[in-house]
Amino acid sequence: MTRGEITANGIRLSFLEDGTAGAPVVVFLHGLPNEAGTWAHTMAGLAATHHVYALDQRGQGRSEHPGEYSFELMRDDVLGFAPALGLRDVTLVGHSAGATVACLVAQERPDWLARLVLEDSPPPWPGGTRFAIPDRPDGALDYDWNVFASLMAQVNDPDPKWWARLDRIAVPTLLIHGGTASPVPADRAAEAVARIPDARSVTVEAGHQVHRERPAEFLAALRTFLDPPTP
Repeated sequence: MTRGEITANGIRLSFLEDGTAGAPVVVFLHGLPNEAGTWAHTMAGLAATHHVYALDQRGQGRSEHPGEYSFELMRDDVLGFAPALGLRDVTLVGHSAGATVACLVAQERPDWLARLVLEDSPPPWPGGTRFAIPDRPDGALDYDWNVFASLMAQVNDPDPKWWARLDRIAVPTLLIHGGTASPVPADRAAEAVARIPDARSVTVEAGHQVHRERPAEFLAALRTFLDPPTP
């Protein structure tokens, strides 16, 4: 696994890369706050058959901390990152806040994608749970606190278009739900799947961090979606 950097959407973005050149491409987007290394196990599990990337999203990990943050800016970061590396027909995998970014990418540029995977999060919806935004913790952080505060403010007051435009997602989509311990209600996850024209779901009883709490089950669900068995 190697680390690279690229300038896209006017900022410096750091990423991890592994796998087989020329193989189908998978790009991973982490949740909030986190960094690309959270996907190391999953990337290693796909490296023999896929060309895999994981992005440190703006304000987190080794990417630039520009001070300005929103889901839309992160969407535009991804849309700059991909063509800069010559990536097309991508399977985009997002967890939590990264899943919201992935949905916005899919709504904006479905022609760039081959598949979409949402780990335990459709986009926030109007009237959903509101979260208290705590004060900044004391001491040094390995991410910009403003990215947390800015995105959580959007979660608490989401743009209704994010949910209304789920039907614009024109690629096969898998939602991996974390089951009874997930903060996303099962009926809301099911509604998101119903709104996306070609979507399905699988439940892994793991809570919100499916890829970390149940890595083998997460990888198996992802593999089945990427490489469905031949009838």
